Amino acid sequence: MRKLGVLATLVLVVALALPLLPASAQDDSGFVATFDLPVEPATEGPLAGVDPRGQSVEWWHQHSGLREEFLNGLIEEFNANNPWGITVSASNQGGYGDIYTKMIAGIPTGDIPELVVAYQNQSAAYYLAGGLTQDMDVYVLDETWGLNEAEIADFVPTFFTQDYLPDGSARIGFPPNRSLEALYVNMSALKELGYDAPPTTWEQFREIACAFTEQGWSGYDGGDQVGYLVRTDASNIAAGTFALGGDLYVNGQYNYANPQTIQYVKFMVDLYQDGCAGLIAEAYGDQNAFTAGRAAFFMGSTSGLPFVRTGIEEAFAEPFEWVVAPLPYSDVPVSDVYGASVSICKSTPEAELATWLFVRWLTEPEQQAKWAEVSNYFPVRFSTAQNLGEFFADFPQYEQAWNLLQGETRIEPQIASYDVVRDEAEATFSNLLASGGDVETALQELTNAANEIQASFQ
Repeated sequence: MRKLGVLATLVLVVALALPLLPASAQDDSGFVATFDLPVEPATEGPLAGVDPRGQSVEWWHQHSGLREEFLNGLIEEFNANNPWGITVSASNQGGYGDIYTKMIAGIPTGDIPELVVAYQNQSAAYYLAGGLTQDMDVYVLDETWGLNEAEIADFVPTFFTQDYLPDGSARIGFPPNRSLEALYVNMSALKELGYDAPPTTWEQFREIACAFTEQGWSGYDGGDQVGYLVRTDASNIAAGTFALGGDLYVNGQYNYANPQTIQYVKFMVDLYQDGCAGLIAEAYGDQNAFTAGRAAFFMGSTSGLPFVRTGIEEAFAEPFEWVVAPLPYSDVPVSDVYGASVSICKSTPEAELATWLFVRWLTEPEQQAKWAEVSNYFPVRFSTAQNLGEFFADFPQYEQAWNLLQGETRIEPQIASYDVVRDEAEATFSNLLASGGDVETALQELTNAANEIQASFQ
């Protein structure tokens, strides 16, 4: 995590060294609209002579439903108005795992798109396999086509630096949106139980979860209420670890046997064994239990905000009061920030530049605001909030979640092996809940297995 802080500083230093584009192309903020960039190829710099005009770009993504429909509309807008005659086509290729499988199979044959959605550990695997352009910063920081000082400073720093390789040698992705791990809280139930605010410590979390389990809540009469349903995936482990001030990957090694992860996992195992928490029996079971009023808490991605709101509105004629808060913490709130990026696949310089111009346009504040309102993902640029006033007013929980970005944020390991390690971590956590066992021993065994997996990727 320290490396990312240093890297962020280095990126900003590089950005400060870049000359700004002509004032005529800048708005009052110093931003330069993508469509105001030159039409003709640059005559100087590393991309001199590279002509993006007339290029066709294919994008593989995971969006479906309303998100896909709206995204297609944005793409049509880009295709109709960009001055280079670039044509972007996009298609849903299944979930992240489906796309990963197709990419790994397609890289050796070249049967891959120009742009692909990918989590950072997945893009690292694509990079190692030779499927990505060697460094997206060739485009991101280019004097003609890239971002200037003001634009770089507008990005949430953690978002902007998240897609570098751990050694800082190359950027292998770029953020179109982000989410974070947050605590969803049924405040109507908490107030009935005598609590006027979300828990800030894990001891308070336990107290409320047990009280809800034992006493119930008048808004739910099913008789099977439970304070919390335990999520066992790797991001939940990471979020709990970060909230307690720990980390999972230090100096090139996994360490799940650190004191903070041990504390968090043991806390959840004890909470379950004491009867104040349950297990998730089906996909989205924890979210559904919360929206039905059966659970006091739900811990999950802020990308689920629209589904939580809809679920509550469908279940209750008068929806209960709910808020979004940081996970309980030891010293200060710390949020686990994550989300898939887009990576430019290896092709020709012309196609890669055309792809970057689309990504640049997609991440402008105007497009970001439109996308945030439909997707409920976080925009990646601070200035986008200026266009979200009405949306914040209509959806206060989204604003609460957005405000968590003002605090401390951390990211999970951005390496290829993490895609496999995630499964191992979830299996370990699930086994501890289902079968018991010594938490420290299990997490040390997980650490050993994770580092063996990491070694196989080197």
